[in-house]
Amino acid sequence: MPAYRAPVADTLFVLNDVLKYERYNNLPGFADATPDIVEAVLQEGARLAEEVFFPINQTGDQEGCTRHEDGSVTTPKGFREAFEQYKEGGWMGLGFDPDYGGQGLPYALHSAVGEYFSSANMAFAMYFGLTQGAMAAIHVHGSDEQKQAYLPKMVEGTWTGTMNLTEPHCGTDLGLLRTKAVPQGDGSYRISGQKIFISAGEHDLSENIIHLVLARIEGAPEGTKGISLFIVPKFVLNADGTPGDRNGVMCGSLEEKMGIHGNSTCVMNYDDATGYLIGEENKGLKAMFTMMNEARLGVGLQGLSISEVAYQNAVDYAKDRLQGRALTGPAAPDKKADPIIVHPDVRRNLMTIRAFNEAGRAFLLWAALKSDVAHRSDDAGERELSDEMTGLLTPVIKGVLTDKGFDHAVMAQQVYGGHGYIEEWGMSQYVRDARIAMIYEGANGIQALDLVGRKLPANGGRAVQAFFKEVGEFCEDNRSDEAMTFFTKHLKKGLNDLQAATMWFVQNAMAKPDNAGAGSYDYMHLFGLVTLGYMWALQAKAAQAKLAAGEGDKQFMEAKLATARYFMERIMPETAAHLARISSGADSMMALSAEAF
Repeated sequence: MPAYRAPVADTLFVLNDVLKYERYNNLPGFADATPDIVEAVLQEGARLAEEVFFPINQTGDQEGCTRHEDGSVTTPKGFREAFEQYKEGGWMGLGFDPDYGGQGLPYALHSAVGEYFSSANMAFAMYFGLTQGAMAAIHVHGSDEQKQAYLPKMVEGTWTGTMNLTEPHCGTDLGLLRTKAVPQGDGSYRISGQKIFISAGEHDLSENIIHLVLARIEGAPEGTKGISLFIVPKFVLNADGTPGDRNGVMCGSLEEKMGIHGNSTCVMNYDDATGYLIGEENKGLKAMFTMMNEARLGVGLQGLSISEVAYQNAVDYAKDRLQGRALTGPAAPDKKADPIIVHPDVRRNLMTIRAFNEAGRAFLLWAALKSDVAHRSDDAGERELSDEMTGLLTPVIKGVLTDKGFDHAVMAQQVYGGHGYIEEWGMSQYVRDARIAMIYEGANGIQALDLVGRKLPANGGRAVQAFFKEVGEFCEDNRSDEAMTFFTKHLKKGLNDLQAATMWFVQNAMAKPDNAGAGSYDYMHLFGLVTLGYMWALQAKAAQAKLAAGEGDKQFMEAKLATARYFMERIMPETAAHLARISSGADSMMALSAEAF
């Protein structure tokens, strides 16, 4: 049976010593997040994840969800009780606006706890993760009346939410959608159509489900310019705000999926359902993107989360499994064989995953702090730049962390050998669950195109130049520090490769757009490597400072430095390969005609 231990100590090290969390005390909500409060929230989140969510992860995968003849859906055993504990703990509103019942604590703290929840039970965590995205969209784009009607109940967890984009004939190209909205003359619309792949579309965890649905108002322009967003509740609200009559929306079937069996992924049928416009007519994508960007950060978190829990179990197995002898001589002479953790190739797997996890955690929390600044600072210029930086980093977080999360679930499975392929050991579930994160909320190739085609040139490249400046100045400021030279040398080489790739696009992508498309995926991963390397350099500096001061856990800090060195020596050099592929252009990739395949 697998196990899980929330990495609270590492989270605290990143927040307190690496990112200097307390520097943000001038922002709303941060003053309330004292070190004692932060640690208490993390410890309680860890307890909930380990003791409540994790024990129903494997059983939830095995049981799955059940659709009944009336269209209702039952979640796996234990999910309702676990959701009630989540709800009663006030976790849904941890980082949300206090005006609607939230606690107003930093998004960074919400993200830190979110990792634990997703590691413990990814399929279960999706029910409230999607709700928080829906809350964000209503909060930003909804009318005051809509906010008052829906947000308090969603914040307390009594109601949940979904996002409805995909249709059977269209995925990413939303301009092709057919779901229609017919005005009723009283401010409401009749929504008709079918949506597929709707996570948490129907379930038994909440009293009402608030669907956010993209549809085209009759007579609206074709393509993305004619798309609007609607609130379509499962139960239409009465005049007093309580759930009333059942709306014309139903789960037609449950998708038979490779993984995340504990989440009810539905085909949703809308048959003259009552809906309410949110935001402006024909500006639905703008409103939905608020939710999608929140979801993309959450999906990146899923990649890290699965990598972390898979790693922990692989380490436990490697310490316990006896096979062969260490190449340098018996490590356990009193036993018939040594534990496989002595073997370099097993270490290669474990160290690669560990180096990603600890840097990925720092990356996510660093980006979450930028999001906090973007939403909470009273300095307009600071808000704008932080928002642009968050936008730049979002496709990297989603694409790189989910690609690597899946790769590392497979690596962890490999450590188990044949046992990793057997269901009872639990590793196959992590591989299956991790796979979806690379696909939904925009497949990772789309994330790469978004990064290169939209985020890099935005506002004259201001965000990426700010990133280059921050990393470059760190390297320069620490160049003369002998203890940091090793790290800054490797980081600067990676940064040079990233800047060269960026310049290559400037010189070669405008005249030939296929060059941008052919290099975008490598560019996304190159950007990810440099960002992860920057996170390791920051952690190395913080660990050295703690050791010099005689503070903290000496073994923990020395392990940080050893893992940082591994990343710089064994992983960071991959930036050169990405640059080489980008610079080769699109010719060989596009040479064959479609008929030749």
